[in-house]
Formats: sequence, structure tokens, C-alpha cells
Amino acid sequence: MGLVNLIFAIILIFGFGFFTINIRKIIRNIKLGQDVNRSDNPSLRWKNMAMIALGQSKMVKRPIAGFLHIIVYVGFIIINIELLEIIVDGLFGTHRVFSGLGSLYNFLIGSFEILAILVIVSVMIFFIRRNIIKLNRFIHNDLKGWPTRDANLILYFEIVLMSLFLLMNAADLHLQNIPEGFEHYSKAGVFPISQFLLPLFDGLSTNLVFILERTFWWLHIIGILIFLNYLYFSKHLHILLAFPNTYFANLNPEGQFDNLESVTKEVKLMMDPNADPFAAASVEENAIPSKFGASDVQDLNWVQLLNAYTCTECGRCTSVCPANQTGKKLSPRKIMMDTRDRLVEVGNNIDKNKGVFIPDNVTLLNNYISAEEIWACTSCNACVEECPVNINPLSIIIDLRRYLVMEQSAAPMPLNNMMSNIENNGAPWQYNQQDRLNWKHE
Repeated sequence: MGLVNLIFAIILIFGFGFFTINIRKIIRNIKLGQDVNRSDNPSLRWKNMAMIALGQSKMVKRPIAGFLHIIVYVGFIIINIELLEIIVDGLFGTHRVFSGLGSLYNFLIGSFEILAILVIVSVMIFFIRRNIIKLNRFIHNDLKGWPTRDANLILYFEIVLMSLFLLMNAADLHLQNIPEGFEHYSKAGVFPISQFLLPLFDGLSTNLVFILERTFWWLHIIGILIFLNYLYFSKHLHILLAFPNTYFANLNPEGQFDNLESVTKEVKLMMDPNADPFAAASVEENAIPSKFGASDVQDLNWVQLLNAYTCTECGRCTSVCPANQTGKKLSPRKIMMDTRDRLVEVGNNIDKNKGVFIPDNVTLLNNYISAEEIWACTSCNACVEECPVNINPLSIIIDLRRYLVMEQSAAPMPLNNMMSNIENNGAPWQYNQQDRLNWKHE
């Protein structure tokens, strides 16, 4: 192995090594959540993943954005199949090692180039929609600062990577076309787009074109590795997590809430005339939660934390939220972003303290998400229905509400009055139980 190949191998090891470390951190953070069983009905789960994550079935509900997203998604993933060839060529000093596939290789390279130019056009349209037209869901208050910079940085990344891909191919084609031949640049591939970039190299010496080709090649592979590791800090983590997120999504009807198991057992015990009234004391301690509901990310379940990492920040949820549309503070997108930010903060705390979380007097509820936000929610499930990757902001809102009600008795006054009336009168209205049937005599 030559020096250049060795350098390439070292860069590759570092790139994928840091990526592996970051992925392990994400998995560790997700596992901080409470356990929940999502192993039921695997056939339906695989179908959901195929249709929603791979097939983008919910994305195309908004046709323009959906179509452009499919181009970028499919193009970016498929084009990086060429990464395999780049890795082999980089390690062993070969040139287009898969060109032995013949016409199939020509078809693949040609398809990659067409997809590359379509990705560039689509990303430019996304940039215009976000920064020039300024669609409402992209200029919302919850996107101020880093989220906006992150979104634009991803767009720059994609344009640069696709441009480097085409320039690399154009310089390669120029060297292939030298009549007397040049080093190992033998005829290989069909280049329907980069062939139009050949005039860029007219008048340049062969050695200079070679240097440019190698520069584009190195920048392309290093850019891919940088992008791969940048995913950990970016909303584009959904490129990877959309698949497990859709697989482990809740299969129950959207209007069906989960009951707290400990409360359900207690109610059943109270309603059983043959039960020992003192039996509740014998319930195993591990069946009794340390708290009801959630005040911090460790109280949420691991699927909810996976949801937070998967959020694309597209804002579709907030754009259909009736509370947000009427000027309320609630933004379902912000709920997911805040949950992810707090989870990252908790993970960093654990890293700094050698694997142990040291209480930091900060919680998801109050420090990140206010009571005003969660009580503005109408529980309509519009955000859940709209999300293109099956994220459920409502489940987090409900758990935060449960904590306020069951742990702090901090529900809004009208709700407290209603619950008191149900307890005392058997109905949400304030009148005596003996008067409940008076309407029959009117």
C-alpha cells in the first residue's frame, strides 16, 4: 500500500470511527428513556417502515415539497453507492474498479449524474422557499438561530457535494479522452451531465487537470465523511432514524391514550368487591412508578426520545396545529426540538461525569417547555397525523400534563374544578348527585 493509499485509509478509519462513536452516544441517550414494548405486529411495522420511511408516502401529501424531497432523498442515497467504488479505488489505487460491469456500470454512472443535477436543482428550490419566499413554517420563532443556520448549512453541503461529484467526473472524462492515454485513466462510464463541463478544462495542461481531478476526488470523499459526522449535530439525523422511528411507531388508533398501569391496577382493585382492601400494599415496588407522568427526558419512554432525535424540523406539525394557528404559544415542532436539546444536554452531563448523570437543577418541563404551551394543546392529533415520519408530539405533551396534574396538582383552575366535581358529584358540573335525574321531570 502506497503512502497516499495509507493516508486515505487513516482518514476513512477516523471518519467512520467518529461516526460510530456518535451513533453509540445517540443509542445510549435513547436508552435513558423508560421501557415500552413495541414488538407487536411485526408485519404491519415492516409495512409502515417500507411505505412511510422508504416510500415517503406521507411526504407527498404536500406534492411540491414531497416530490422535491424524494428527488433529494433518493438522489443523495443512491449517488453515495458510488462511495463503495471510491473506497476501493482509494485503498488499492485502482481507477473505477467497478467498470468491469460494462453496460450496467455505464447506466449507473449516467443515472447518478442525472440524479446529481436534479438534487442540485431541488436543493436550490428549497433554499429559495426557505430564504427568499420565506414560507411561514420556515420563519417561525422556534427556528430562530441555530435551527435556521443548520438547515441552510445542510443545503450548502448538498450542493457542494453534488457539484464536486460532477466536477470530479468531468475531469476524469477529460483525462480519459487524451488520445495517447494518461496513466490509469482508461475509458469507463457514461457521463450525460459532466460532459458539458469539459470546456472548463480546455487549455489546461494534463498535469493540472490531473491535480484538479484528484482535488475534486479528495474533497468529495472528505466532504461525505464530514457530512456523515455532522448528522449527529443536525436535524438531518432523520436520514438514518426515520426507519426505526416508523417501525416502532404506535400502532393504536391516534385518539387512544395509554393508561398508567399502576393506576389501572389500583382502580381495578377498588372496583373488585372480593379484593382485599389492603392488597395494594403488597404490590411489587418495581410496578409502582417513581413519579406519574414526566418532568424530564428520563421519565419519557425510549420511543419518545427516538422521536425527538428523528424530528426533521419541517414544521408541518406546527402549521396544522389549531392552537398555534390561533396565536397560542404551543408549537409541536418546538416540543420535539426542546426534548432533543434537553436529551443532548443530559447526555453531555453523563459524558462529563464519567457515565453518571449529576442533577443539574434543570428539567424538560418549565426550563424548556412551559405549562402554558402544553395546556394550549387540544389533543386533536393533527400534528401526529401530519408528521411525515410518524413522530408523536402529543404523547410527550400528555405525559407532561400527567405530571402537573398527578404530582403537583397544577392543572388550570377550570380543569381542577371539573375533576373536583367528578369526584364529589359524579359529573363535571357543580350540582348535587341527587339532582342528576331532575331533567326527567321537566
